[in-house]
Amino acid sequence: METSALLQKYNIAAPRYTSYPTVPYWENEHFSSEKWLQAIKQSFIASNGAAISLYIHLPFCESLCTYCGCNTRITKNHNVELPYINSVIKEWEMYCHVLGEKPKIKEIHLGGGTPTFFSPENLQKLITGIVGETTSTITCSFEGHPDNTTSRHLHTLYALGFKRLSLGIQDFDPKVQLMINRFQTTDQVAKLTAEARTIGYESINFDLIYGLPGQTLDGLSDTITEVIRLKPDRIAFYSYAHVPWMKAGQRHYTEADLPQGNNKFALYQMGRDRLIAAGYQEIGMDHFALKTDLLYQASTNHELHRNFMGYTHQSTEILIGLGVSSISDCGTAFSQNAKTVEAYVETINKGNLSIEKGHILDEADLAIRKHILNLMCKHSTSFPGQIPLAIEQRLQPLLNDGLVVVEEKEIRITAMGKAFLRNICMAFDERLWQKQPQTTLFSTAV
Repeated sequence: METSALLQKYNIAAPRYTSYPTVPYWENEHFSSEKWLQAIKQSFIASNGAAISLYIHLPFCESLCTYCGCNTRITKNHNVELPYINSVIKEWEMYCHVLGEKPKIKEIHLGGGTPTFFSPENLQKLITGIVGETTSTITCSFEGHPDNTTSRHLHTLYALGFKRLSLGIQDFDPKVQLMINRFQTTDQVAKLTAEARTIGYESINFDLIYGLPGQTLDGLSDTITEVIRLKPDRIAFYSYAHVPWMKAGQRHYTEADLPQGNNKFALYQMGRDRLIAAGYQEIGMDHFALKTDLLYQASTNHELHRNFMGYTHQSTEILIGLGVSSISDCGTAFSQNAKTVEAYVETINKGNLSIEKGHILDEADLAIRKHILNLMCKHSTSFPGQIPLAIEQRLQPLLNDGLVVVEEKEIRITAMGKAFLRNICMAFDERLWQKQPQTTLFSTAV
């Protein structure tokens, strides 16, 4: 079957599997803050104080990018910066108290929103308030908007130990930028990329999205041409997730404005083919990297890891998410903070962690989670005994289409199957099969 026919066949609503169980299937009724704190403390003790990962959500943006699915707060009032930073530092101090010590940190990622909404001075206050004066042993990365990331941002964060920068490009086509209310020029991005490299940043990522309103094959091809010319170390090439029932900003346009069916598939195929032809290696799902980048090296060494921050070249047992809506993971449990800034800040300032919901993983969850992580990161997984019959039956169509290889105890994803990771992982998702959603929960796979 041709690739376009396969894309059409498997273009169904599917989770992105940044966790298992996926958030809509968390059993919040069996969860409590006390159970979460017990779980994370037990995991920390069992790890003998191993270093953790830290995600800090900085939700503020000066304007709304209408395509965006992130938790954001739109404001031009920069007086919100310091009160929010103080709350994040307080939350970190509470976690240190729960764990009985200040844990070592392996990686820090600043996500958003727009982290570069915050002034360089306030970002410095945030990092030193959490880590202290040195981050020399920590892998630090941040997301920046090309339109407001300044030279002072680059220099200040580099001096704090940040060596990785991710720029949200999405598309350079002015017509698409007008539709999604996100503006940056190729000259801005080129200047920012060049300066970051001159300063000493070791890895630069560009985010691109296919399937945006008003997007055309020629327009996206021009964007890909510019991206290849600028040669970022990594590229995230995502499918636009149209979820207007969750994100009201996406109601600024209709489905009629979006590339559909074969038109969207053509955008994906063109982009993927051109990136691979330019020397980028396909890493996991939606990600590409040059052979010189640590993400590629981790993939070839079977050390690639995936969590709520996306793909990373190193793994930790514990990920603590700080800030509004952030998700934490201690291996045996998940928790998510309150989703509004007001609720988050108010709870933290009262001396309590702002935990809104979560999930404690049972033994079946833990086993399935391991298989899904293996598929996402290593493109194969194996069982101690024979593959469960239910999984084998669900994989049969994918096997027939050459997307997986199924042996007695092992399942391997073929080169063609890498484009269908979400569909393959669905075959393992027992909670999804046990309780089929009655409403639309996920974006389509392609």
